Amino acid sequence: MNLAISNSAMQGFLIEDEVFASLVLPNAPLELLAEGFRWLEGPVWFADHQLLLFSDIPNDRIMRWTEAGVSTFRAPSHFSNGQTRDRQGRLITCSHQNRNVTRTEIDGATSVLADQFEGRKLNSPNDVVVKSDGSVWFTDPHYGINTDYEGGKQLAELPPCVYRLDPSGHLSIAADEFEGPNGLCFSPDESLLYITESGPQFAVEPHRVIRVFDVSADGTALGEGRDFHKISPGFADGIRCDEAGRIWSSAADGVHCIAPDGKLLGKILVPQTVSNLCFGGRNRSRLFICAGQRLFAITTNTRGCAAP
Repeated sequence: MNLAISNSAMQGFLIEDEVFASLVLPNAPLELLAEGFRWLEGPVWFADHQLLLFSDIPNDRIMRWTEAGVSTFRAPSHFSNGQTRDRQGRLITCSHQNRNVTRTEIDGATSVLADQFEGRKLNSPNDVVVKSDGSVWFTDPHYGINTDYEGGKQLAELPPCVYRLDPSGHLSIAADEFEGPNGLCFSPDESLLYITESGPQFAVEPHRVIRVFDVSADGTALGEGRDFHKISPGFADGIRCDEAGRIWSSAADGVHCIAPDGKLLGKILVPQTVSNLCFGGRNRSRLFICAGQRLFAITTNTRGCAAP
């Protein structure tokens, strides 16, 4: 390893390991794509349409970005947050206000996939992923119903949990050892599920860490979780995995890249707190970044995991 690049800064990047130096491109700077929002979240790439959808939560709308510009995809959005696509290409969306997870059908109709567990309302579904078997996994913290800013104050009826919705429509708890489950993503082979613990929203010193769980051989359950990596500064919100199993995480100073063994490899420096991100663009090598009131993108020398 060339020690000269360890912990050194080049324009736009902080290199902690020479591996990261091979993943970023000095002639591909951070690009500002759009601004003037309130708080961005839930980016999801549609390769077949060459567009990005993302949530502007406090403005109660889902936005659409293409190379031609930005437009409104859905308003009101019922304070949508995390989004992904299922294996049929349909949009899956988490709603704070309606406390549910929905699917937008190919014809544009919307159907509710989950809105309660054992007769009690879900809290405020936050982020969501779809496994190759068609099961839908989502986090359900209290954040979206704690304030009026992101959906409106409502009473929580359930503890914070991570849920699995199987293809038949049966909803079960996948993990309940969280105070504030947030972003989540599978490893490329789906043997691991990474989940961010953001802690209670108003805690003075919340426990905030990325956790990792082994997925059972049949793909339906999780083993005991363990701490994987603690982001600093700030904390992990949205996370994504690249094709080599590295985790790309939101942070207060940008996007952090973490090796499969939990080691920090480097950072993409962003001038605002990053909330969420996703790979897209040509060959899934462009990283779209939701940061406060702005949408950024940067081209990397890696590709996002092929899963939605």
